[in-house]
Amino acid sequence: MADPTINNLLPPEMRAFAEQSVQNAQKAFEQLMSATQRAISSFEGQATSAHSNVLGLHQKVVGFSERNVAASFEFAQKLLQAKDGEELMRLHAEFAKAQIETLTEQAKDLTQHAAKAASKAASGPASSGNAQRNA
Repeated sequence: MADPTINNLLPPEMRAFAEQSVQNAQKAFEQLMSATQRAISSFEGQATSAHSNVLGLHQKVVGFSERNVAASFEFAQKLLQAKDGEELMRLHAEFAKAQIETLTEQAKDLTQHAAKAASKAASGPASSGNAQRNA
């Protein structure tokens, strides 16, 4: 009596079909895993870029804050040395004008930094990934 193994129970055509199906499923799984790895790599690249942009923005804000606080302390020192009310008013007007100019420049700088970061993010790893898929 023959061994009742799967090879003996299935007709050769069905066995070939099953083997082909397993190979196709394995190939599809490998492609899925490869695509997943590419997506993860792309995301990590974007996250790194975003992190770098946020870090740059953070450094700018901290630098601006340090300068603004230093200017405020300098202003306070000048106020303490003022001889009369007229000098106090002049110092205040000069400080207010300088701070408005400084804050305007800082806002422009932050806006430009944010625009560059957005442009980088839009043309970053995801764009090159699209170029690779289209190739």
